[in-house]
Formats: sequence, C-alpha cells, structure tokens
Amino acid sequence: MATMAVKAWVVAMMLVVHCFDVGLGAGGDGLCLGSPDYGDALAKAILFFEGQRSGRLPANQRARWRSNSALADGRPENVNLTGGYYDAGDNVKFGFPMAFTVTLLSWSAIEYRGDVAAAGQLGNLRAAIHWGADFLLRAHTSPTTLYTQVGDGNADHGCWERPEDMDTPRTLYKITADSPGSEAAGEAAAALAAAYLVLKEDGDKAFASRLLAASKSLFELANNYRGSFQSSCPFYCSYSGFQDELLWASAWLYRATKDGKYLDFLRQNQGSSNPVNEFSWDNKQVGAQMLATQEYLKGRRELARYKANLDSFVCALMPDSGNTQIRTTRGGLLFTRDSVNMQYTTTAALVLSIYSKALQSWDVSDGVRCSAASFSPDQIASFAASQVDYILGSNPMGMSYMVGFGGAFPRRIHHRAASIPSIEVLSRRVPCNEGFSSWLPTSDPNPNVHVGAIVGGPDENDQFGDNRGDSAHSEPATYINAAFVGACAAAMGQSQKPASPTLSSY
Repeated sequence: MATMAVKAWVVAMMLVVHCFDVGLGAGGDGLCLGSPDYGDALAKAILFFEGQRSGRLPANQRARWRSNSALADGRPENVNLTGGYYDAGDNVKFGFPMAFTVTLLSWSAIEYRGDVAAAGQLGNLRAAIHWGADFLLRAHTSPTTLYTQVGDGNADHGCWERPEDMDTPRTLYKITADSPGSEAAGEAAAALAAAYLVLKEDGDKAFASRLLAASKSLFELANNYRGSFQSSCPFYCSYSGFQDELLWASAWLYRATKDGKYLDFLRQNQGSSNPVNEFSWDNKQVGAQMLATQEYLKGRRELARYKANLDSFVCALMPDSGNTQIRTTRGGLLFTRDSVNMQYTTTAALVLSIYSKALQSWDVSDGVRCSAASFSPDQIASFAASQVDYILGSNPMGMSYMVGFGGAFPRRIHHRAASIPSIEVLSRRVPCNEGFSSWLPTSDPNPNVHVGAIVGGPDENDQFGDNRGDSAHSEPATYINAAFVGACAAAMGQSQKPASPTLSSY
C-alpha cells in the first residue's frame, strides 16, 4: 500500500537527510552512506566485557591494561564471590544489573548465533556469558540465599581509584526468605536459564546442568518469598515491582525446559503484563512479552495479550505511528531520558530486531498496525538498525559512541580503571584522593582505551561534550553493551539482505 511505501522510504532515508544537514554528505567522516563495519563493532562490543572483569583474570585476557582485583570478595562470610563484572565506571558488583547483562548477552547469542559465528565472535560471546553466569551461580549459596551486591556503593563512589588498588569496604548484601528480593532472584533465574541454553552445547554439560538447576531454585525463591528488592538503593532501586521479573524468568524457564508449569504461570499472570515504552534493567515487561509472543506465533493463542502489548511497544517507538511516545532526536536517536539514554536505545533496538525476525519467521507480512500507520517486519528492522548506525557514527556529531570504533570516539569516559594508568605502567598504588585530584578532573584523554565501551550518549539535541565528570552521558555500562551485541548482529544480518522491492520501486 502507498502508506507502507512512504514509511519504508522515510525510515531508509532518515540518516541520509541528517548527514547532509550536518555537512557530512556522501564523502564525510560520519558513517552516513553505506553500512558501518558491523563485524568490527560486534567484536569490540564483546571485548568491552573483559575490561569490566573482576577477580583473577585468565591467561587469555585481551584487555591487558586490567589486572587481578577484589580477590577476597565474600571472605567475611566464608563464601567465594570473586569474579563477575563491575557494572559501569565504578568498582561495585551489583548482581541485579549483572544478571540482566547475562540474560541479554545470552538472548543475543540464541537469536543471532549464525551472525555472531560468521563474525568469528561466538567463542568470545560465550566466554562473556560464562564469566557472568559463573558468578551468579556462586552467589546462590543456598536455596533461600542469593548474594546481590559486593561493595559499598556510597563508599566506592566517594573514591576514584583503580579496582586493582581498591581499599573501600567490600560489604556483602544478600536476599533470603526473611529479607526477600524477588526482582533480583527473578532476574538471576532468567539469566541462568538463558545462559544454560547457550552453554549447554559447550561441552561442559555439568556446568550447564548446574545453571539450569540454580535457575529453577532462584525462581522458587523469587516466587515463594515475594518481596521488593531494596538493598541496592540508591543505585539500582526497582521502581517497576517484581511481577515483570517473575514473568521474564518463567518465560526463560519455559524456553529452557518446556515444563508446562512455567507456561501456566505466563498464561495465568498475563493480566499483570502492561503496555510500557521501555525495556531496562528495572522493567522486563517488554522482554517477557517478546518471549511470550514467540510462543504465541508458534500457536499458543492463549498468550495473545502479550503480543498486543508488544505491538503497543513498537507503536510507542516508531516515528509517525500515531501512537509515538518516545521521540527521536533531530539526528534520529530514540531518546527516552537525559541520563544514560543509550541503555534504552540499545534495548529497544534489540527487541525491535528480535520481533522483526519473529514476524518474518512466521510470515506475518502485515507486521504491526498502529493508529496512523502500519510497519512491516523490514521497516521495524531498518529502524532498529538505524539506532545501531547512529551509535557507530551516523549522527550529527559525526562520531562513534563506542570507544575505539572509527576515528572519532569518546576519549574521556567516566571510568575509574580506564582513566588511571594501568599498574603495568604506574606500578605504585594510586589512592582514593589522588584519583579525585589528579585523574578525574584532567582534560587529558584516558590513558587506557576501553575498546568497545558504549557511553551514555548525547543529549536531546544530539550534542556530546566528552567530559569525564559527566557520568550521565560519558559513563559506559554492561547492560548497554549487552543489548547492543544482539542489535548489532541483527543489523549485520539486515545489511546483507537484498534490497527491499518496496524501496526500489519507490
């Protein structure tokens, strides 16, 4: 229909228009015409996780500017809580967002295994998943115990020091039957079920079996001892409640086990699945809706409400849908809020990509109908890819928001380990106050290039100051990259498809 042709043209041309608006044109430095090197971006996005590692680093560690750190984590309570990931530019291990990171990485590996393998990155992606899943597995020390945080967030944020020098309290936080946290337990259950699906083919059947057993146990902890998770406040407070994590975990456990009780949970609780316009470490409604919709498309028609709500999510994001709730900037970036906005951009791009793929797989050619327009699977995928392209340089600043990708990228990211010379270069200890006085405020580029790190991103006017002190825009986070991995793999696959007949005829 004519409307669909126009919509396809608008989505495809969006980036080209703004290239000329900012004077880049066809021969500019921004990656405006033609696709960026998605394979290189994918490799770097995965490499980023090695720079976030905590614990004793392996011999094949590629981010050589990092060294062993936090080797006594858990010792005050006689548990081994070494390993895992620092969530962002600080030195705390927050289990809630770490689990979300593992879930997203696993989802990316499941949906885009072929694309990731073609880029030569499947082994590295599995290693990133294994590193996080191993920590979550050890953090679940009993059927009713999950350690959710290592490190005092306030004390840590009061220091600027390398993790290798860290001397702030490594305070332990946990949830139990008496002090529940259904959000954290539910997300950990989802993460381990998703990781199981990826790692069960790795040859270590015993490890994979432990992941699945722990996932089932964590779901029982989350569901049987219901209560809201508060121990990470003020840094990772859950505002959306825990029902979304219960749905998310049950959806992953159904995919991993095909046990009808998890499908029953989804069916019986779909009334608590509401239309939302974001997907984040806090709110998993859209993720649960996506997994349930895949089951709907396979014939589980009793899950229709999930698909309806997922369609609402798509309409809330797509420009000119008649139901748009999340605006795009002049340069074409989905802009949810002016603080670490890229986390919402990358998760949206991931879900849109997966939904497009599902619609194509089940031959739902009419796609998603919104009040003012309809969007085909290809249009949805193209819009998702435009978000990846924006991050990689097709934007008014003409720069990549991924460190180490392209010629222009952030040089002063808000990241303690990256901003202080490696102990291989500066072997003496750099104490807390020296970090604040000498390394945080300097305008010099970071001495360590944290390759692959995607920062919080530009403001609503597509402007970025590359200021180390501006954590809302210059700090990377594991869950930004984790969602980008799948979105980037999808964009790579999309770029290799034949040109759309609708576009060529227009």
